Amino acid sequence: MQKVTILVDVQNVYYTTKQTFGRTFDYNLFWQQATQGRELVSAIAYAIDRGDEKQRQFQNILRAIGFTVKLKPFIQRSDGSAKGDWDVGIAIDGIEHGKDSDVLILVSGDGDFDILARTLREKYQTRVEVYGVEALTAQSLINAADAFIPIDYKLLRK
Repeated sequence: MQKVTILVDVQNVYYTTKQTFGRTFDYNLFWQQATQGRELVSAIAYAIDRGDEKQRQFQNILRAIGFTVKLKPFIQRSDGSAKGDWDVGIAIDGIEHGKDSDVLILVSGDGDFDILARTLREKYQTRVEVYGVEALTAQSLINAADAFIPIDYKLLRK
């Protein structure tokens, strides 16, 4: 049985599915598909904490599904811009967990993760599967993965 690690860039999947389809990602359906016939090593969802109740409820749903939820505070800068991304954390966890897995599933379209995908494949022979909204997923990430699974209506909430 393949050992699998799942890493989800929550902000990326939320905004790309909302922008493209006007709907949200169905984490339960995704979980069923991603873990079917596989042994789960680790599943981590990376999110930004704005301290709002609706967000807390969503994070609790993720935990109930089986995800470990890692949070970073939302930072509003004095110039009006905002910061709150998990790229470095996802990359570090990707190496740490991915080296001991047969498969690493990354849910993100962020091209910055192409280096992670290539490193896991070349250095650890870990299979990398990327789930992303096709129109908004970096081609470099698609090319660096073993498999690209487009997020479409089948993986969205009704």
